[in-house]
Amino acid sequence: MKLSLPLIITLLGASIAQAETLTLTPQPITEWKAVYGVIETRDRVPARARIGGTIIELLVTEGDMVTEGQKVALIKDDKLEFQLEALDAQISALNARLKTAVEDLERGQELIKRGTITAQRLSQLQSQVDVLNGEIRGVEAQQLVIKQQVSEGEVLSPEAGVVLSVPPSKGSVINPGESVAVIGGGGSFLRLSVPERHAANLHEGDSIEMSDGQSGTLAKVYPQIENGRVLADVEVPGLNDRFVGRRVPVRLPVGERKAILVPESAVSMHGGIDFVTLEINGEEMRRAVVLGATVMRDEKVWKEVLTGVSAGDKLVNSHE
Repeated sequence: MKLSLPLIITLLGASIAQAETLTLTPQPITEWKAVYGVIETRDRVPARARIGGTIIELLVTEGDMVTEGQKVALIKDDKLEFQLEALDAQISALNARLKTAVEDLERGQELIKRGTITAQRLSQLQSQVDVLNGEIRGVEAQQLVIKQQVSEGEVLSPEAGVVLSVPPSKGSVINPGESVAVIGGGGSFLRLSVPERHAANLHEGDSIEMSDGQSGTLAKVYPQIENGRVLADVEVPGLNDRFVGRRVPVRLPVGERKAILVPESAVSMHGGIDFVTLEINGEEMRRAVVLGATVMRDEKVWKEVLTGVSAGDKLVNSHE
């Protein structure tokens, strides 16, 4: 079958129109470091006992969600109950004495009208009533203090969040200030531990990538280095904080390097070997290359070329 000259020219023109020539130059690409981040809560606050005693109610367990001020446990101190009973008995005895003193005072007020007793004796009776009233008020104040201590047996959640741990069990004896439950609240973030050689390349605001496709922002880099590692916090919108302490693989930008990039569409494979087409002295020649990382640029896929081409080479991209 013979092709006419106009048809050959038309096909050649279409082929040229579909191809484009790119001059290869080194491009900066981000150097990524694969590390693990740990899901942490912003706040980790213990719900502490305010009095000592025995835990008679334990209302939460690990994983429960709590609100601020919610009761998580109840502590009972039997000594406080005994003190309240003793104070009640004192108040009863003082009230009985007060009743007698008031009756004596009323009788004295009647007698002084008749001139039977002196004003000094009446003053003594009035003083006795006042003293007993004062003693009753003092015991009632002590009673209020004990009742306040009893009410402080309720252990309350310091803030809203999730219960991370509950060290004691029901029936345990606990001292004032000991932790009954640890509450994690205030939202969650990723805590990274990065080798110190990368510390200078970490900057707040840098973007990080997670294995599940999520991305986050480097929110804080801590200045103190411990055991050869620097700590950094990452904000991740919609981070799944179901399991606090879970390790998540992430990629962290730690610098830039120069690399030669070619469009993915310019790479072809033959016999398991990758090839690109170069324009050399006006002619197209295929050359075997070794590819490296994949890079996204302007929503297009580019391939890093490790060997096979050099800066200044002209790449022919036929868009096939």
